[in-house]
Amino acid sequence: MKLMNTNNQNTDHVVRKFDVASVRKDFPILNEEVYGKTLVYLDNGATSQKPDDVIKAIDNYYQHINSNVHRGAHALSDRATELFENARLKVKNFINANDRKEIIWTRGTTEAINLVAQTWGRQNIKAGDEIIISTLEHHSNIVPWQLLCEEKGAILKPVNVKDNGEFDFEDYVKLLNDNTRLVAVGHISNAIGVINPVEKIIKLAREHNAVTLIDGAQAVPHLNIDVQKLNCDFYAFSGHKMFAPTGIGVLYGKKEILQSMPPWHGGGEMIEKVSFDGTTFNQLPYKFEAGTPNIEGSIALGVAIDYLNQFNRDELAAYEMELIDYATEKAKSIPGMRIIGDNCLKTSVLSFVIDGCHSQDIGMMLDQQGIAVRTGHHCAMPLMNALGLEGTIRASFCFYNTVEEIDLLFNGLIKARNLLI
Repeated sequence: MKLMNTNNQNTDHVVRKFDVASVRKDFPILNEEVYGKTLVYLDNGATSQKPDDVIKAIDNYYQHINSNVHRGAHALSDRATELFENARLKVKNFINANDRKEIIWTRGTTEAINLVAQTWGRQNIKAGDEIIISTLEHHSNIVPWQLLCEEKGAILKPVNVKDNGEFDFEDYVKLLNDNTRLVAVGHISNAIGVINPVEKIIKLAREHNAVTLIDGAQAVPHLNIDVQKLNCDFYAFSGHKMFAPTGIGVLYGKKEILQSMPPWHGGGEMIEKVSFDGTTFNQLPYKFEAGTPNIEGSIALGVAIDYLNQFNRDELAAYEMELIDYATEKAKSIPGMRIIGDNCLKTSVLSFVIDGCHSQDIGMMLDQQGIAVRTGHHCAMPLMNALGLEGTIRASFCFYNTVEEIDLLFNGLIKARNLLI
């Protein structure tokens, strides 16, 4: 489908009617065959597939625009710069940031979190300070803070989870105190799909004068994000989980905080003036964007935003909830199947175990039937340990998935279980 032209402002536009059969035509890889079977792609929590418009945007960039940005004195550089900065503005509008200068290009959520840890963290965290995370976190929102705490003599405190995998808010309240300097939590758990009460988490953190960082990698594809409403200090996400390419991501930060932070990487673009007597640094956002950026990735992320903006996002979310509800009901047909992260507010992730079956064996047998899921600890080993699990099987859904694909998943699970038990 050819997208309508979009400008750089939030304006009224025609909303495309959601029709899953039509939407699937936008994603060419969904016609791929695996072991002679049409692909059933249920690993969207790891990375989403890409619509034609995004793929064509990358192709168009290299065929007609390829040039470095900002400093070129020729037409191609001007075109690349315009598209590159327009994409930044699209991100700003997409998450309702206050200023385009608050949008920093990164390689993804992981780099965005490390940027904060190694700049704001090194500048502000000292011995005895406390950083609160949660047991639900992806390793990318654990390890950078561990490294910082080791360097600074600070203390890392994880919030417990309830038996069903929910964030234990009462435990969070107990952990907060006058030594808390940072609260860094995920918006949605990648491992089990639980949605954390981030507005409440942020509000309480602010009452203790703590800075907040939200890992939004799993949230941005599924929820409407408004960073001003959330009132978080930082929000990080990746392009590849929201229909854009790999290797591009975003760090949102409040302008006054970003301005106070030192640069992270040194090199071109992030400087204003360099001499052997000293260097002065560029203004936001370029102070944090050393070197040639992922230009085509940024442009394609803007196109992915255009793609999403065609739809009523609430309708997409409602459809995805229909899928997870259908899958949850189907789970009753599998003896010994236990859903991890059940009976709680969650998004389109079905994470489960089947008694007597190893998750990796199930994953391999589903793969032979053309069904792509994820198995293991999902880069959330502390969560798995807290729940007494070695890992789970995770089917993660997107609005291009169908109930027919879920039927194929459960037919495959029944076959696999019957062979393994």
